[in-house]
Amino acid sequence: MKYKSQKVAYWFFALSMLLLVLQITYGFIMGFARMGMDGLHEFIPFNTARAVHTNLLVVWLLSGFMGAAYYIIPEEAQRELVNVKLAYVQLISLALVGVTAIIGFHFNIWEGRKFLEIPRPLDYLVVVNVLLFLGLILTTLFKGKQQTTTALVLSMGLLFAALLYLPGMLPFDSQVTDSFFRWWVVHLWVEGVWELIMGGILSFLLIKLTGVDREVIEKWLYVIVGLTFLSGVLGTGHHYYYIGVNKIWLVVGGIFSALEPLAFLAMALFAVNMYRKGEKKHPNKLALYWTLGAAIVSFVGAGLLGFAHTLPQTNIYTHGTLVTAMHGHLAFWGAYGMIVFAIISYSLPNMTGRKLYDSSRGRMAYWLTNIGMIGMTVAFGVAGVAQVYLERKFKMDFMLVQKEIAVHFLVLVLCATMFATGITLFIIDFYKHGRPSDEALEIEE
Repeated sequence: MKYKSQKVAYWFFALSMLLLVLQITYGFIMGFARMGMDGLHEFIPFNTARAVHTNLLVVWLLSGFMGAAYYIIPEEAQRELVNVKLAYVQLISLALVGVTAIIGFHFNIWEGRKFLEIPRPLDYLVVVNVLLFLGLILTTLFKGKQQTTTALVLSMGLLFAALLYLPGMLPFDSQVTDSFFRWWVVHLWVEGVWELIMGGILSFLLIKLTGVDREVIEKWLYVIVGLTFLSGVLGTGHHYYYIGVNKIWLVVGGIFSALEPLAFLAMALFAVNMYRKGEKKHPNKLALYWTLGAAIVSFVGAGLLGFAHTLPQTNIYTHGTLVTAMHGHLAFWGAYGMIVFAIISYSLPNMTGRKLYDSSRGRMAYWLTNIGMIGMTVAFGVAGVAQVYLERKFKMDFMLVQKEIAVHFLVLVLCATMFATGITLFIIDFYKHGRPSDEALEIEE
C-alpha cells in the first residue's frame, strides 16, 4: 500500500542530504587543518569545526530516521498520517534548531560538553520538536488498522531516543557526574536505541525487497532487540573507565562491551539470511545493496572495530586517540548512514513514480562511498596506532606526534574525496527523481 501523506518523508530526506553535505565540508576543513593547511583558523577554528561536524552528523541522521518513520508508519498502520501540516511544521522547526545551533557554534555559544554542545535553550526546542514528531507517529500507529512488530520496534526506538535525551539536559556542578549522565544520551543512543531504529527500518526493507514472510523476519527482530538491550545498556560502562567512577565499571564495561558485537552480528546474519531465502526478485537492486551493506558494514565498524578498542586492557592506551575516530566513522556510516540511504533508495521511486532503479550512477555512488569510507577508516586506524605508540609508549609530546602523523591525513583526505564524490552522485540521483507526486502515491490495494 502507498499513502499520499508519505511524501512528507521526501522533505526530511532532502534536509538530511543538505546537512550531510555541510558535515562533509567541515570534515574537509578539519582534514586539511590536520595537515597544517589551516587557513580558515581565524574564522573556523578546529574546535568549532569539530563541534559542527559531530552535531551535523546527529541532526542529519535524526532527520533521516524521522523521514523513514513518516514513510514506514502509514504503510505499516494502513492509514494516512494523522496531520500532514503539523509534520511540515515539525520539519521546519527541526531545520531552524539545527541552523541556529551551527551559527551559535561559530560565535562560541555552546555548552562545551562533547557531543551535546548545543546551547541549553535550544534543548527545550528539541524536546518540543521531538514530542510533536512522536505524537504524530504514535497516534497514526495506534489509530491504524494494524500494529506490526516492525512498526512497534521502530516507534519504540524513536520514543526511547527522545526519553534518553533528557539526562543530558540535567545540570551538574561535578564533571564526573555530568559525564556519567552525558553518556546515557550519547552511548545509549548510538549503541542502544538507535539500533532498534536501524532494526525496524531493516526489517521493513527486507519484507519489501525479499518477499520473505513477515513472521519469519519479525522473529529475527526480537533476537536483535534482546541482544541490543543485553549488551548495549551495561556496555555504557566502557565510557566510565577513566572519569572518576568506581572501578567496578572496568569489569562491567569490559564484559558487556565484548558482547556488543553480537547485536550487529545478528543484524548481518539476519539480512544475509533473508536475502538468501527471498524468492521475490525486486527490481530495486540499489535499495537491496544499501540494505545488505548497512548490515554487513555496521558489523565490521560498530561491532568488530568497537570491540577492538573498548576492552579495558586496550582502551587504557587507545582512549582519546584517533583509534576512536577509526571506529566511529565506519560505525556511524555502516549502522546509520547506510540504512538512511537504503530507505531513501527504496522509497524515492515509490514517492515520485520514477523507477530509476539500477543506474550506473547509483552503483558508482554505492561503491565510491563505501570504498572511500573504508580508506578513511584505514587512514584513521594507522594514524591512531602510530599515535598510541608515540604518545603512550615512547612518551613523545602531543604536538610533536601530531606533526609525525600528519602524512596519514593526506591519505584520509584523498579517500574522503572519493567518499564525497559518491555522495554527490547519490544526491544527483535524488534530484533526478524529482518531487513526490499524489499520482505516484495513490493507494494501491
